[in-house]
Amino acid sequence: MPESYVPKEAIGHGDGGSAALAIGEAESLERRPGAAPPGAGPPAGPLGKPRSLWSDAWHDLRRNPVFVLSALVIVFLVVIAIWPQLIATGNPYRADLAKAQQGSQPGHPFGFDTQGRDVYTRVVYGARASITVGVCATAGAALLGSLLGGLAGFFGSWSDTLLSRLADIFFGIPVILGGLVFLSVVTSTTVWPVVGFIVLLGWPQISRIARGSVVTAKQNDYVQAARALGAGNGRMLLRHIAPNAVAPVIVVATIALGTYIALEATLSYLGAGLKPPTVSWGIDISTASTYIRSAPHMLLWPAGALSITVLAFIMLGDAVRDALDPKLR
Repeated sequence: MPESYVPKEAIGHGDGGSAALAIGEAESLERRPGAAPPGAGPPAGPLGKPRSLWSDAWHDLRRNPVFVLSALVIVFLVVIAIWPQLIATGNPYRADLAKAQQGSQPGHPFGFDTQGRDVYTRVVYGARASITVGVCATAGAALLGSLLGGLAGFFGSWSDTLLSRLADIFFGIPVILGGLVFLSVVTSTTVWPVVGFIVLLGWPQISRIARGSVVTAKQNDYVQAARALGAGNGRMLLRHIAPNAVAPVIVVATIALGTYIALEATLSYLGAGLKPPTVSWGIDISTASTYIRSAPHMLLWPAGALSITVLAFIMLGDAVRDALDPKLR
């Protein structure tokens, strides 16, 4: 029986409204045997200790079917991006003009493109470029934005003003137009120019999220106590502020990852992103768009793979946001 439990028989009847409220509370506790009394604190973990934000979030995520489904899809995409030969034994560059634009055949379930290349093999190998761009661009934008935004939010003053004005400049650059201008002069066929461009335009959004989180976290009592005890700026940032301000950044970065994959496909479709001979869903969609009437299968499969990938990352980000946001509990 909890220490704060008071039997209703022990409460006098001459105390007016306070006694009535106490009796009502005692009766409520009697009707719910084993219930935690008011103010008992957050749910306890397996060892009786209160769960932290991260353990509580993981506890919720494991029971969220949206998170489980999207995580399974993403794990599958990452595996085929690293080892595409596990499910596609063909060569994505091998062409047979005699089979150009032909539909599904035994051993070639997705048909062939305009050059007689196997669409199924190209869809599988196209995951590598999209996942690489999305993960690397998100990591770069998150690291750069968190570093600049966190430092500006912590120190304030002129550094905060400079970061805000610099972020406003990048926010004013149209993404598609900027990509067409920036990437049109790049002749490299690798993914790194596209990654660099996305990081260049993606860090301001995350920097604002990081700045706001740090400004909020540094006003907490435990940070003020650490400062009063003589903790340096580096210790307060790394030990007390960063672990409690990183959750919003993770949520935004997870959702942005799917957006960056779609952006890479859009730029490749317009001819400014990845360039042949790189295998990319955006390049294949651009090639197939001209033949959508005569050979719709050429457009259907890479576009479907792209849509499923973007949707999986957005669903994952939504699930992580719901788990990490205490206001939604």
